[in-house]
Amino acid sequence: MSSANPLPPSSSSGAQPSGPAEFALPLDRLIGKASATSLEKHLGLTTVGELLNYFPRRYLNRGELTPIDKIPVNEDVTIMARVLSVTKRRMRERKGFITDVVVTDDTGALAGLKISFFNGFKAEKELQPRALALFSGKVTLYNHARTLTNPLFELLPDDELAGHEAEFHAQRPLPVYSATAKLPSWKIQRVVETVLAAVDFSRLRDPLPLGIVRREKFVDLEEAYRQIHAPSEPADWQRARDRFRYQEALVLQTALVRRRAQTAAEEATARRGTADGLLAAFDAALPFTLTPGQQSVGDVLAAELSVDHPMNRLLQGEVGSGKTVVALRAMLQVIDSGGQAALLAPTEVLAAQHYQSIRAILGPLAADGILGGLLSGAGGDAPGGVNGDVPASTQVTLLTGSMPAAARKRALLDAASGTAGIIIGTHALLSDNVRFFDLGLIVVDEQHRFGVEQRDVLRNKAHKPPHLLVMTATPIPRTVAMTVFGDLEMSVLRELPAGRAPISTHQVGLVENPGWVRRIWSRAREEIDAGHQVYVVCPKIGDDSDDSDDSDGDDGGYDGSVGDGSGYGSGGVGGAGPLLSAASTGQQGASADQGNPAGRPAGASRPDLAEVNTVVEQLRTEPALAGARIEALHGRLDTEDKADTMAAFVAGDVDVLVSTTVIEVGVDVHNATMMVILDADRFGISQLHQLRGRVGRGGLPGTCLLVTALEPPHPSRRRLDAVAATTDGFVLSQEDLKLRREGDILGASQSGGRSTLRLLRVLAHEDIIARAREDAAEIVRKDPQLRENSALEAAIEAYLNPEKEAFLERG
Repeated sequence: MSSANPLPPSSSSGAQPSGPAEFALPLDRLIGKASATSLEKHLGLTTVGELLNYFPRRYLNRGELTPIDKIPVNEDVTIMARVLSVTKRRMRERKGFITDVVVTDDTGALAGLKISFFNGFKAEKELQPRALALFSGKVTLYNHARTLTNPLFELLPDDELAGHEAEFHAQRPLPVYSATAKLPSWKIQRVVETVLAAVDFSRLRDPLPLGIVRREKFVDLEEAYRQIHAPSEPADWQRARDRFRYQEALVLQTALVRRRAQTAAEEATARRGTADGLLAAFDAALPFTLTPGQQSVGDVLAAELSVDHPMNRLLQGEVGSGKTVVALRAMLQVIDSGGQAALLAPTEVLAAQHYQSIRAILGPLAADGILGGLLSGAGGDAPGGVNGDVPASTQVTLLTGSMPAAARKRALLDAASGTAGIIIGTHALLSDNVRFFDLGLIVVDEQHRFGVEQRDVLRNKAHKPPHLLVMTATPIPRTVAMTVFGDLEMSVLRELPAGRAPISTHQVGLVENPGWVRRIWSRAREEIDAGHQVYVVCPKIGDDSDDSDDSDGDDGGYDGSVGDGSGYGSGGVGGAGPLLSAASTGQQGASADQGNPAGRPAGASRPDLAEVNTVVEQLRTEPALAGARIEALHGRLDTEDKADTMAAFVAGDVDVLVSTTVIEVGVDVHNATMMVILDADRFGISQLHQLRGRVGRGGLPGTCLLVTALEPPHPSRRRLDAVAATTDGFVLSQEDLKLRREGDILGASQSGGRSTLRLLRVLAHEDIIARAREDAAEIVRKDPQLRENSALEAAIEAYLNPEKEAFLERG
């Protein structure tokens, strides 16, 4: 492939419509109201353009049946299989019968997939042995075998059934669309064929510049639409996918590059600091030496803060890599320049932890007093300024939603008057009544927890665009960074400061090893007897709460980690019962003599998730933990109770802290050496990695147990295998992407809307993303307003609708 630059000339200019009028037509104008209503209800598709851009997810060839052992569990799927046998049996509990159809993939590797139809008259009549058919439904596990119940089905032409017609169909790939139980793939295909025949493509203008089309040897746009939806041979849809994949990359990268250029053109206040200010005093008093990585990143931040354009930087680093110190040094430079710094944290627990740790590390420099940094020539007229004298300290203020009214009023006054140099808070910082005297730097901790709109609210509280530093302990692969954070500069901290001990991680499968239940708590007892402390993490709080993890109500959720639709409901540790009794493994269909496992409501049809309140009660009666001091921590406790509990744990007055993921980030207790994560399969890879980072922080080796009641074949256990295999967050971030379902890279938690990616895969298509980024940079350099590339401009607007476009506003 030739180099992406120099960029060939564009073919798009003028103010013509971006496509045929039909692309904006409501679907009911072409396919009828009933079909249009079904598409809108099940897929959210309302216009011709939306339907034609709903591409097949894969293609089937008649001679290549779906491997039964590869069918994903608990997902809506469309499979092609051959009927092996059809039998009929009466139902035991009620009138009627069940038709059991066994289908095969012709490999002989497995006996086949059992499909059951209740009162299946149509299935009994049409699904004869040797028939070839498509089946659409949700595959589940029953007695360790895959089953399918009441699926929709469609007979296919077959050489044994349809002669010459089958020969014609055998040569054509069969598109398979992401479908639902009520709207199978073949019905979508028929609607698409109708629309393709009716649309006039003559006025459709190409978002890709003509030079790129020629350089890459892409098919034209109309042909691409026809080939991706109705290919005559495999090469057709492959060519069309190549074209649309690159188009997708170019549209997204152009939007990001243009956003970065717009941000760079804004005017900010340079925050150069001073040679003898708070930052210098802080560095001189540090009881440890910065790692080379911390020093290098610090130098970059210092340089970017010193110019009159806003810094927009993403700092990623492993759990415990020292990001907070790097951010604090940047805050002090801004304070030395007469400005203020705001630190936005996702939970009250983390905000309070930051408040306490920053005050502790600053020592005398954090004594209550005037705004630091009121130096000669740096804003001596600010409140509290002493004719340019260098202050001895800066005030650190905490602002959260549940603070008492008097304390909140004082914090608001300190922020607005400039008395506070560092303001730390949760979403409370975003309230309309929060004002700053001179907000110069925003630090966002755990950036994935906040929507872009929330960061913009804080950004708009500054007189000029403030500098921005967003931090994450979730390692981000390079391709994701280019795709999601392409408008931010990036720094990475890979080194861990001295004193971090290794963490050993083990998966505890209760199905295959029910006897390990007692060993979990005996192992916890060993840590307690050694003078150490233990975390126990649960996915739910209890008290009839439906929320898996409220995290103070400040957590918008992340990466599908709790209840992400992957079929986790089929397992669970039974409200903690199975973890406290070796008699139960948390499987469905437990024998009657197991009784009602503790923590489960009477009559429950399947195990519940481990709940903080229930686990606390039962661990207090666990013989292995007799005499241990056990307390609960979660977001629904009031502020004082949370603070008291956390303070007691930090002080060593609590042996076992049973918590939700409210302790996921930032909590730093050096004496904690063990973590037990119940229902660990309910959490994502990144979240598990962050959670275990809470142990092994004080030079003592850490242990993390990932407890699950899912059966070994369940796909969710692959995540636990990955986390147990390595502590390298960057390796895990790659594995995380591999395990996610298609299109989940820019999920709602990251983009602010539904998934943005259609065909582009950030791991598999790094070369495409990089090439498109070069093209995008050249396009924006030559045509910043995209006046000569109006079709590309229109594609950006259409592709990044107002909901999706939010994720670009990271500056």
